[in-house]
Amino acid sequence: MTRRQVTALALGAWWLLVNGAGAVPPGFRAGAHAEDISPTKFPAPVNGGMKGAFATGIHDPMLARCLALHDGRQALVLVTVDACLLPREITEEARRIASQATGIPGSQILMAATHTHSAAALTPAFQSDPDPEYVKTVGPRIAKGIIQAVANLEEAEFGWAFASDPDHVFNRRWYLKPGQSYENPFGILTDRAQMNPGQVNPKVSVPTGPVDQDVGVIAVRGASDHRPIALFANYSLHYVGGNPAISADYFGAFAGEIASRLKVTDARYAGKPPFVGILSNGTSGNINGVNFGSPLRRKLNPGEQILTVARSVADAVMEAYDVIPWKRTVTLDSEECELQLGVRKGTAADLEQAVKWMESIPKDPDGQWSDRKAIYARETVKLSQYPDKVPVKLQLHRIDALTVAAIPCEVFVEIGLELKRMSPFDRHFTVSLANGYNGYLPTPEHHALGGYETWRARSSYLEVEASLKMVKALEGMFANLKSRSSQP
Repeated sequence: MTRRQVTALALGAWWLLVNGAGAVPPGFRAGAHAEDISPTKFPAPVNGGMKGAFATGIHDPMLARCLALHDGRQALVLVTVDACLLPREITEEARRIASQATGIPGSQILMAATHTHSAAALTPAFQSDPDPEYVKTVGPRIAKGIIQAVANLEEAEFGWAFASDPDHVFNRRWYLKPGQSYENPFGILTDRAQMNPGQVNPKVSVPTGPVDQDVGVIAVRGASDHRPIALFANYSLHYVGGNPAISADYFGAFAGEIASRLKVTDARYAGKPPFVGILSNGTSGNINGVNFGSPLRRKLNPGEQILTVARSVADAVMEAYDVIPWKRTVTLDSEECELQLGVRKGTAADLEQAVKWMESIPKDPDGQWSDRKAIYARETVKLSQYPDKVPVKLQLHRIDALTVAAIPCEVFVEIGLELKRMSPFDRHFTVSLANGYNGYLPTPEHHALGGYETWRARSSYLEVEASLKMVKALEGMFANLKSRSSQP
Protein backbone atom coordinates (compact mmCIF):
# COMPACT_ATOMS: atom_id res chain seq x y z
CA MET A 1 0.00 0.00 0.00
CA THR A 2 1.38 3.42 -0.98
CA ARG A 3 1.71 6.40 1.36
CA ARG A 4 -1.12 8.12 -0.55
CA GLN A 5 -3.40 5.10 -0.10
CA VAL A 6 -2.60 4.93 3.63
CA THR A 7 -3.39 8.64 3.97
CA ALA A 8 -6.70 8.23 2.13
CA LEU A 9 -7.62 5.25 4.31
CA ALA A 10 -6.78 7.17 7.47
CA LEU A 11 -8.81 10.19 6.37
CA GLY A 12 -11.77 7.95 5.59
CA ALA A 13 -11.56 6.36 9.03
CA TRP A 14 -11.35 9.77 10.67
CA TRP A 15 -14.36 11.08 8.69
CA LEU A 16 -16.46 8.11 9.76
CA LEU A 17 -15.57 8.62 13.41
CA VAL A 18 -16.34 12.31 13.36
CA ASN A 19 -19.36 12.41 11.07
CA GLY A 20 -20.93 8.96 11.08
CA ALA A 21 -22.64 7.45 8.03
CA GLY A 22 -24.35 10.16 5.96
CA ALA A 23 -26.46 12.84 7.56
CA VAL A 24 -28.17 10.53 10.04
CA PRO A 25 -26.73 10.74 13.58
CA PRO A 26 -24.76 7.51 14.02
CA GLY A 27 -25.88 4.78 16.37
CA PHE A 28 -23.78 1.78 17.27
CA ARG A 29 -21.30 0.81 14.56
CA ALA A 30 -18.72 -1.91 14.12
CA GLY A 31 -15.98 -2.77 11.64
CA ALA A 32 -13.34 -5.46 11.41
CA HIS A 33 -10.22 -6.37 9.48
CA ALA A 34 -7.47 -9.01 9.60
CA GLU A 35 -4.00 -7.84 8.53
CA ASP A 36 -1.25 -10.32 7.61
CA ILE A 37 1.92 -9.68 9.65
CA SER A 38 3.78 -12.89 8.74
CA PRO A 39 7.52 -12.75 8.06
CA THR A 40 8.75 -13.01 4.50
CA LYS A 41 12.36 -13.89 5.25
CA PHE A 42 13.32 -17.42 6.31
CA PRO A 43 14.55 -19.07 8.41
CA ALA A 44 12.65 -16.94 10.95
CA PRO A 45 13.40 -17.03 14.70
CA VAL A 46 10.57 -18.48 16.80
CA ASN A 47 9.81 -17.97 20.52
CA GLY A 48 8.35 -20.66 22.74
CA GLY A 49 11.19 -22.81 24.06
CA MET A 50 14.28 -22.37 26.19
CA LYS A 51 16.43 -22.86 23.09
CA GLY A 52 16.04 -20.66 20.04
CA ALA A 53 14.27 -22.30 17.10
CA PHE A 54 13.73 -21.30 13.48
CA ALA A 55 10.79 -21.65 11.10
CA THR A 56 11.46 -22.43 7.46
CA GLY A 57 7.99 -21.70 6.11
CA ILE A 58 4.37 -20.80 6.85
CA HIS A 59 1.71 -23.35 7.79
CA ASP A 60 -0.95 -20.69 8.39
CA PRO A 61 -0.30 -16.95 8.61
CA MET A 62 0.20 -14.64 11.55
CA LEU A 63 -2.61 -12.07 11.54
CA ALA A 64 -3.50 -8.93 13.46
CA ARG A 65 -7.25 -9.41 13.90
CA CYS A 66 -8.93 -6.08 14.60
CA LEU A 67 -12.45 -5.22 15.79
CA ALA A 68 -13.53 -1.57 16.00
CA LEU A 69 -16.65 -0.54 17.93
CA HIS A 70 -18.28 2.89 18.17
CA ASP A 71 -21.32 3.79 20.27
CA GLY A 72 -21.86 7.21 18.66
CA ARG A 73 -19.80 8.90 21.34
CA GLN A 74 -16.75 6.76 22.04
CA ALA A 75 -14.75 4.11 20.23
CA LEU A 76 -13.07 0.90 21.35
CA VAL A 77 -10.69 -1.25 19.32
CA LEU A 78 -9.90 -4.86 20.26
CA VAL A 79 -6.87 -6.46 18.55
CA THR A 80 -5.26 -9.87 18.85
CA VAL A 81 -1.91 -10.57 17.23
CA ASP A 82 -0.80 -14.09 16.35
CA ALA A 83 2.43 -13.93 18.33
CA CYS A 84 3.91 -15.65 21.34
CA LEU A 85 4.83 -12.37 23.01
CA LEU A 86 4.06 -8.80 21.97
CA PRO A 87 6.54 -6.28 23.43
CA ARG A 88 5.46 -2.87 24.64
CA GLU A 89 7.58 -1.13 21.99
CA ILE A 90 5.50 -2.63 19.19
CA THR A 91 2.15 -2.00 20.87
CA GLU A 92 3.05 1.62 21.59
CA GLU A 93 4.19 2.24 18.01
CA ALA A 94 1.06 0.65 16.53
CA ARG A 95 -1.15 2.57 18.95
CA ARG A 96 0.55 5.88 18.14
CA ILE A 97 0.18 5.43 14.37
CA ALA A 98 -3.44 4.25 14.65
CA SER A 99 -4.40 7.01 17.09
CA GLN A 100 -2.95 9.72 14.87
CA ALA A 101 -4.82 8.33 11.87
CA THR A 102 -8.23 7.72 13.49
CA GLY A 103 -8.38 10.05 16.46
CA ILE A 104 -9.05 7.14 18.82
CA PRO A 105 -7.09 7.59 22.07
CA GLY A 106 -4.57 4.87 22.86
CA SER A 107 -6.43 4.09 26.09
CA GLN A 108 -9.29 2.83 23.91
CA ILE A 109 -7.13 0.39 21.93
CA LEU A 110 -6.52 -3.07 23.42
CA MET A 111 -3.76 -5.01 21.68
CA ALA A 112 -2.80 -8.54 22.81
CA ALA A 113 -0.70 -11.50 21.75
CA THR A 114 -2.52 -14.81 21.42
CA HIS A 115 0.53 -16.71 22.74
CA THR A 116 0.95 -19.17 19.90
CA HIS A 117 4.34 -20.84 20.29
CA SER A 118 4.61 -21.21 16.51
CA ALA A 119 5.05 -17.60 15.43
CA ALA A 120 7.98 -15.45 14.41
CA ALA A 121 9.65 -13.97 17.48
CA LEU A 122 8.91 -10.32 18.24
CA THR A 123 10.92 -9.99 21.47
CA PRO A 124 13.82 -11.86 23.12
CA ALA A 125 12.85 -14.88 25.23
CA PHE A 126 15.40 -17.25 26.77
CA GLN A 127 17.85 -18.07 23.94
CA SER A 128 15.57 -16.87 21.13
CA ASP A 129 16.16 -13.43 19.66
CA PRO A 130 13.97 -11.85 16.95
CA ASP A 131 15.02 -10.62 13.54
CA PRO A 132 15.26 -6.84 14.13
CA GLU A 133 14.41 -6.01 10.52
CA TYR A 134 11.19 -8.01 10.74
CA VAL A 135 10.29 -6.47 14.09
CA LYS A 136 10.47 -2.98 12.55
CA THR A 137 7.66 -3.90 10.14
CA VAL A 138 5.15 -5.23 12.66
CA GLY A 139 3.94 -2.11 14.48
CA PRO A 140 2.99 -0.25 11.27
CA ARG A 141 1.28 -3.36 9.90
CA ILE A 142 -0.84 -3.75 13.04
CA ALA A 143 -1.74 -0.06 12.84
CA LYS A 144 -2.76 -0.55 9.20
CA GLY A 145 -5.17 -3.27 10.34
CA ILE A 146 -6.68 -1.00 12.99
CA ILE A 147 -7.11 1.86 10.53
CA GLN A 148 -8.86 -0.43 8.06
CA ALA A 149 -11.18 -1.82 10.75
CA VAL A 150 -12.19 1.75 11.62
CA ALA A 151 -12.68 2.56 7.94
CA ASN A 152 -15.02 -0.47 7.77
CA LEU A 153 -17.35 0.86 10.48
CA GLU A 154 -21.02 0.35 9.61
CA GLU A 155 -24.32 0.41 11.45
CA ALA A 156 -24.43 -2.76 13.49
CA GLU A 157 -26.06 -4.79 16.23
CA PHE A 158 -24.12 -5.99 19.23
CA GLY A 159 -24.45 -8.91 21.61
CA TRP A 160 -22.48 -10.84 24.17
CA ALA A 161 -22.88 -14.13 26.02
CA PHE A 162 -20.92 -16.82 27.86
CA ALA A 163 -20.56 -20.53 27.26
CA SER A 164 -18.45 -23.27 28.83
CA ASP A 165 -15.81 -25.67 27.52
CA PRO A 166 -14.29 -27.68 30.38
CA ASP A 167 -12.72 -30.37 28.18
CA HIS A 168 -9.39 -28.69 27.39
CA VAL A 169 -8.36 -26.72 30.47
CA PHE A 170 -6.20 -28.28 33.19
CA ASN A 171 -4.11 -26.68 35.91
CA ARG A 172 -0.53 -27.56 34.98
CA ARG A 173 1.06 -26.90 38.40
CA TRP A 174 0.95 -29.82 40.85
CA TYR A 175 1.81 -30.13 44.54
CA LEU A 176 4.75 -32.34 45.40
CA LYS A 177 3.94 -35.04 47.93
CA PRO A 178 5.52 -34.78 51.39
CA GLY A 179 9.12 -35.95 51.27
CA GLN A 180 9.48 -35.40 47.52
CA SER A 181 11.67 -32.73 45.92
CA TYR A 182 13.47 -31.70 42.77
CA GLU A 183 16.33 -29.31 42.03
CA ASN A 184 15.39 -26.07 40.31
CA PRO A 185 17.78 -24.17 37.99
CA PHE A 186 19.21 -22.20 40.90
CA GLY A 187 20.35 -25.35 42.73
CA ILE A 188 17.49 -25.12 45.25
CA LEU A 189 15.41 -28.10 46.47
CA THR A 190 12.62 -26.28 48.31
CA ASP A 191 10.05 -25.77 45.51
CA ARG A 192 6.71 -27.34 46.47
CA ALA A 193 5.02 -27.07 43.05
CA GLN A 194 6.05 -28.61 39.74
CA MET A 195 4.85 -27.54 36.31
CA ASN A 196 4.01 -30.25 33.77
CA PRO A 197 5.16 -33.11 36.03
CA GLY A 198 4.41 -35.83 33.48
CA GLN A 199 1.57 -38.29 33.29
CA VAL A 200 0.58 -39.85 36.64
CA ASN A 201 3.87 -38.82 38.26
CA PRO A 202 4.06 -40.60 41.65
CA LYS A 203 5.93 -37.63 43.16
CA VAL A 204 2.95 -35.25 42.88
CA SER A 205 -0.52 -35.28 44.41
CA VAL A 206 -3.11 -32.78 43.10
CA PRO A 207 -3.16 -29.55 41.06
CA THR A 208 -2.32 -26.38 42.98
CA GLY A 209 -5.36 -24.47 41.77
CA PRO A 210 -8.58 -24.26 39.73
CA VAL A 211 -9.32 -23.66 36.06
CA ASP A 212 -11.67 -21.28 34.25
CA GLN A 213 -13.88 -23.09 31.75
CA ASP A 214 -15.74 -19.98 30.56
CA VAL A 215 -15.81 -18.94 26.94
CA GLY A 216 -16.70 -15.26 26.67
CA VAL A 217 -18.27 -14.13 23.40
CA ILE A 218 -18.66 -10.65 21.86
CA ALA A 219 -20.42 -10.54 18.50
CA VAL A 220 -21.38 -7.85 15.99
CA ARG A 221 -23.57 -8.14 12.90
CA GLY A 222 -24.92 -5.79 10.23
CA ALA A 223 -27.93 -3.78 11.37
CA SER A 224 -29.94 -4.31 8.21
CA ASP A 225 -28.84 -7.67 6.79
CA HIS A 226 -27.65 -9.39 10.02
CA ARG A 227 -24.41 -10.26 8.23
CA PRO A 228 -21.80 -11.50 10.75
CA ILE A 229 -19.12 -8.79 10.94
CA ALA A 230 -16.87 -10.21 13.66
CA LEU A 231 -16.82 -12.40 16.72
CA PHE A 232 -14.36 -11.88 19.59
CA ALA A 233 -14.05 -14.79 22.05
CA ASN A 234 -11.95 -15.40 25.16
CA TYR A 235 -10.77 -18.77 26.56
CA SER A 236 -8.21 -19.50 29.27
CA LEU A 237 -6.04 -22.12 27.56
CA HIS A 238 -2.31 -21.41 27.25
CA TYR A 239 -1.79 -22.79 23.73
CA VAL A 240 -1.97 -26.22 22.05
CA GLY A 241 1.04 -26.63 19.73
CA GLY A 242 1.80 -29.33 17.20
CA ASN A 243 1.79 -27.37 13.95
CA PRO A 244 5.07 -26.54 12.25
CA ALA A 245 5.79 -22.83 12.40
CA ILE A 246 4.64 -20.37 11.23
CA SER A 247 1.19 -21.08 12.73
CA ALA A 248 -1.49 -19.20 14.65
CA ASP A 249 -2.16 -22.40 16.67
CA TYR A 250 -5.74 -23.06 17.81
CA PHE A 251 -6.47 -19.33 17.84
CA GLY A 252 -6.21 -19.26 14.04
CA ALA A 253 -8.01 -22.58 13.59
CA PHE A 254 -10.87 -21.28 15.74
CA ALA A 255 -11.23 -18.24 13.49
CA GLY A 256 -11.70 -20.50 10.49
CA GLU A 257 -14.10 -22.77 12.35
CA ILE A 258 -16.36 -19.99 13.56
CA ALA A 259 -16.43 -18.40 10.11
CA SER A 260 -17.61 -21.70 8.69
CA ARG A 261 -20.29 -22.14 11.36
CA LEU A 262 -21.66 -18.64 10.72
CA LYS A 263 -21.78 -19.19 6.94
CA VAL A 264 -20.05 -15.88 6.26
CA THR A 265 -19.45 -16.69 2.58
CA ASP A 266 -23.17 -16.56 1.79
CA ALA A 267 -23.69 -14.96 -1.63
CA ARG A 268 -25.92 -12.34 -0.03
CA TYR A 269 -22.84 -10.80 1.59
CA ALA A 270 -20.73 -10.45 -1.56
CA GLY A 271 -18.83 -7.19 -1.77
CA LYS A 272 -18.87 -6.60 1.98
CA PRO A 273 -15.75 -6.58 4.20
CA PRO A 274 -14.73 -10.13 5.20
CA PHE A 275 -15.85 -11.57 8.52
CA VAL A 276 -13.15 -11.66 11.22
CA GLY A 277 -13.10 -14.39 13.87
CA ILE A 278 -10.98 -13.63 16.92
CA LEU A 279 -9.98 -15.73 19.94
CA SER A 280 -8.10 -14.02 22.76
CA ASN A 281 -6.09 -15.68 25.53
CA GLY A 282 -7.69 -15.45 28.97
CA THR A 283 -5.98 -16.02 32.32
CA SER A 284 -4.05 -19.14 31.37
CA GLY A 285 -0.66 -18.57 33.01
CA ASN A 286 -0.98 -21.85 34.91
CA ILE A 287 -3.40 -23.65 32.57
CA ASN A 288 -2.74 -25.95 29.63
CA GLY A 289 -4.57 -28.70 27.76
CA VAL A 290 -2.95 -31.78 29.33
CA ASN A 291 -4.47 -33.75 32.20
CA PHE A 292 -1.42 -35.05 34.06
CA GLY A 293 -3.66 -37.09 36.35
CA SER A 294 -4.52 -39.48 33.49
CA PRO A 295 -2.30 -41.89 31.55
CA LEU A 296 -0.52 -40.53 28.50
CA ARG A 297 -2.85 -40.20 25.54
CA ARG A 298 -2.22 -41.59 22.10
CA LYS A 299 0.32 -39.94 19.85
CA LEU A 300 -1.28 -37.21 17.74
CA ASN A 301 -0.55 -36.13 14.20
CA PRO A 302 0.80 -32.58 13.69
CA GLY A 303 -2.03 -30.09 14.12
CA GLU A 304 -4.60 -32.71 15.14
CA GLN A 305 -5.11 -31.41 18.67
CA ILE A 306 -5.23 -27.82 17.42
CA LEU A 307 -8.26 -28.67 15.29
CA THR A 308 -9.86 -30.69 18.10
CA VAL A 309 -9.65 -27.77 20.53
CA ALA A 310 -10.68 -25.18 17.93
CA ARG A 311 -13.80 -27.15 17.03
CA SER A 312 -14.67 -27.73 20.67
CA VAL A 313 -14.42 -24.03 21.54
CA ALA A 314 -16.40 -23.18 18.39
CA ASP A 315 -19.13 -25.60 19.52
CA ALA A 316 -19.35 -23.77 22.84
CA VAL A 317 -19.35 -20.37 21.15
CA MET A 318 -22.21 -21.34 18.85
CA GLU A 319 -24.32 -22.40 21.83
CA ALA A 320 -23.84 -18.90 23.23
CA TYR A 321 -24.27 -17.18 19.87
CA ASP A 322 -27.64 -18.78 19.28
CA VAL A 323 -29.12 -17.12 22.38
CA ILE A 324 -27.46 -13.69 22.16
CA PRO A 325 -29.88 -10.80 22.78
CA TRP A 326 -28.96 -8.30 20.04
CA LYS A 327 -28.87 -4.55 20.71
CA ARG A 328 -28.58 -1.38 18.62
CA THR A 329 -27.79 0.86 21.58
CA VAL A 330 -24.55 0.06 23.40
CA THR A 331 -22.46 2.08 25.85
CA LEU A 332 -18.65 1.93 25.68
CA ASP A 333 -16.30 3.23 28.36
CA SER A 334 -12.62 2.76 29.13
CA GLU A 335 -10.12 3.19 31.95
CA GLU A 336 -6.33 2.97 31.73
CA CYS A 337 -3.58 3.30 34.30
CA GLU A 338 0.13 2.62 34.52
CA LEU A 339 1.92 1.16 37.54
CA GLN A 340 5.62 1.19 38.33
CA LEU A 341 6.44 -2.28 39.63
CA GLY A 342 9.67 -3.69 41.04
CA VAL A 343 11.96 -6.09 39.19
CA ARG A 344 13.16 -9.25 40.97
CA LYS A 345 16.91 -9.29 40.41
CA GLY A 346 19.52 -11.64 41.76
CA THR A 347 21.81 -10.64 44.56
CA ALA A 348 25.52 -9.95 44.02
CA ALA A 349 26.17 -13.56 45.07
CA ASP A 350 23.53 -14.81 42.61
CA LEU A 351 25.15 -12.84 39.82
CA GLU A 352 28.61 -14.15 40.68
CA GLN A 353 27.34 -17.74 40.69
CA ALA A 354 25.56 -17.16 37.39
CA VAL A 355 28.73 -15.97 35.70
CA LYS A 356 30.61 -19.04 36.99
CA TRP A 357 27.96 -21.41 35.63
CA MET A 358 27.98 -19.71 32.24
CA GLU A 359 31.75 -20.01 32.07
CA SER A 360 31.93 -23.63 33.23
CA ILE A 361 28.93 -25.28 31.56
CA PRO A 362 29.59 -26.19 27.90
CA LYS A 363 27.22 -25.23 25.11
CA ASP A 364 25.71 -27.67 22.63
CA PRO A 365 27.04 -27.90 19.06
CA ASP A 366 24.35 -25.40 17.99
CA GLY A 367 25.93 -22.76 20.24
CA GLN A 368 23.11 -22.83 22.80
CA TRP A 369 22.75 -24.34 26.26
CA SER A 370 20.53 -27.26 27.15
CA ASP A 371 21.56 -27.16 30.80
CA ARG A 372 18.91 -25.23 32.75
CA LYS A 373 21.44 -23.85 35.22
CA ALA A 374 23.30 -22.13 32.40
CA ILE A 375 20.08 -20.97 30.76
CA TYR A 376 18.82 -19.34 33.95
CA ALA A 377 22.30 -18.03 34.78
CA ARG A 378 22.11 -16.13 31.50
CA GLU A 379 18.68 -14.82 32.52
CA THR A 380 20.13 -13.62 35.84
CA VAL A 381 22.78 -11.65 33.97
CA LYS A 382 20.20 -10.22 31.53
CA LEU A 383 17.90 -9.16 34.39
CA SER A 384 20.77 -7.41 36.16
CA GLN A 385 20.67 -4.92 33.27
CA TYR A 386 16.97 -4.12 33.81
CA PRO A 387 15.88 -0.98 35.69
CA ASP A 388 14.76 -1.46 39.28
CA LYS A 389 11.18 -0.66 38.29
CA VAL A 390 9.28 -1.05 35.02
CA PRO A 391 6.00 0.44 33.72
CA VAL A 392 3.04 -1.92 33.57
CA LYS A 393 -0.05 -0.80 31.65
CA LEU A 394 -3.54 -1.89 32.74
CA GLN A 395 -6.80 -1.33 30.88
CA LEU A 396 -10.43 -1.93 31.77
CA HIS A 397 -13.21 -1.56 29.22
CA ARG A 398 -16.97 -1.58 29.60
CA ILE A 399 -19.07 -2.83 26.68
CA ASP A 400 -22.73 -2.72 27.65
CA ALA A 401 -22.95 -4.75 30.90
CA LEU A 402 -19.72 -6.64 30.17
CA THR A 403 -16.24 -5.62 31.36
CA VAL A 404 -12.95 -6.63 29.75
CA ALA A 405 -9.59 -6.19 31.49
CA ALA A 406 -6.21 -6.12 29.74
CA ILE A 407 -3.05 -7.18 31.59
CA PRO A 408 0.44 -7.40 29.98
CA CYS A 409 1.34 -10.71 31.62
CA GLU A 410 0.73 -14.44 31.52
CA VAL A 411 -1.92 -14.11 34.21
CA PHE A 412 -2.65 -16.92 36.67
CA VAL A 413 -6.22 -18.20 36.61
CA GLU A 414 -6.87 -17.30 40.26
CA ILE A 415 -6.44 -13.62 39.36
CA GLY A 416 -8.88 -13.87 36.47
CA LEU A 417 -11.48 -15.55 38.67
CA GLU A 418 -11.04 -12.86 41.33
CA LEU A 419 -11.62 -10.12 38.78
CA LYS A 420 -14.78 -11.89 37.60
CA ARG A 421 -16.08 -11.82 41.17
CA MET A 422 -15.01 -8.20 41.60
CA SER A 423 -16.71 -6.69 38.55
CA PRO A 424 -19.74 -4.56 39.50
CA PHE A 425 -21.25 -5.28 36.07
CA ASP A 426 -23.01 -8.45 34.88
CA ARG A 427 -20.01 -10.40 33.57
CA HIS A 428 -16.29 -10.04 33.00
CA PHE A 429 -13.31 -11.61 31.28
CA THR A 430 -9.61 -10.74 31.14
CA VAL A 431 -7.30 -10.65 28.12
CA SER A 432 -3.73 -11.63 29.00
CA LEU A 433 -0.51 -10.61 27.24
CA ALA A 434 -2.10 -7.27 26.36
CA ASN A 435 -0.38 -3.95 25.62
CA GLY A 436 3.10 -5.27 26.30
CA TYR A 437 4.86 -8.17 27.98
CA ASN A 438 5.90 -8.29 31.63
CA GLY A 439 6.27 -12.03 32.14
CA TYR A 440 4.26 -14.43 34.27
CA LEU A 441 1.92 -13.07 36.94
CA PRO A 442 1.63 -15.58 39.80
CA THR A 443 -0.05 -14.71 43.08
CA PRO A 444 2.16 -14.33 46.19
CA GLU A 445 0.91 -17.76 47.32
CA HIS A 446 2.20 -19.33 44.11
CA HIS A 447 5.51 -17.50 44.46
CA ALA A 448 5.86 -19.21 47.83
CA LEU A 449 5.30 -22.62 46.19
CA GLY A 450 7.99 -22.03 43.55
CA GLY A 451 7.99 -23.79 40.20
CA TYR A 452 8.75 -22.73 36.62
CA GLU A 453 6.38 -19.77 36.40
CA THR A 454 8.04 -18.15 39.45
CA TRP A 455 11.67 -18.76 38.50
CA ARG A 456 13.53 -15.47 38.10
CA ALA A 457 14.01 -14.74 34.38
CA ARG A 458 12.88 -12.28 31.72
CA SER A 459 9.78 -14.51 31.53
CA SER A 460 9.05 -13.99 35.25
CA TYR A 461 10.54 -10.93 36.89
CA LEU A 462 7.91 -8.71 38.49
CA GLU A 463 7.92 -8.25 42.26
CA VAL A 464 6.16 -10.88 44.35
CA GLU A 465 3.35 -8.45 45.27
CA ALA A 466 2.71 -7.45 41.64
CA SER A 467 -0.61 -9.27 41.29
CA LEU A 468 -1.98 -7.68 44.47
CA LYS A 469 -1.08 -4.21 43.25
CA MET A 470 -2.65 -4.83 39.85
CA VAL A 471 -5.88 -6.18 41.31
CA LYS A 472 -6.06 -3.19 43.66
CA ALA A 473 -5.63 -0.80 40.73
CA LEU A 474 -8.28 -2.62 38.71
CA GLU A 475 -10.66 -2.45 41.67
CA GLY A 476 -10.46 1.34 41.49
CA MET A 477 -10.95 1.25 37.73
CA PHE A 478 -14.08 -0.88 38.18
CA ALA A 479 -15.40 1.71 40.62
CA ASN A 480 -14.77 4.53 38.16
CA LEU A 481 -16.60 2.73 35.36
CA LYS A 482 -19.51 1.94 37.67
CA SER A 483 -19.72 5.53 38.88
CA ARG A 484 -19.89 6.87 35.33
CA SER A 485 -22.49 4.26 34.33
CA SER A 486 -24.96 5.73 36.82
CA GLN A 487 -24.58 9.28 35.53
CA PRO A 488 -27.27 10.58 33.15
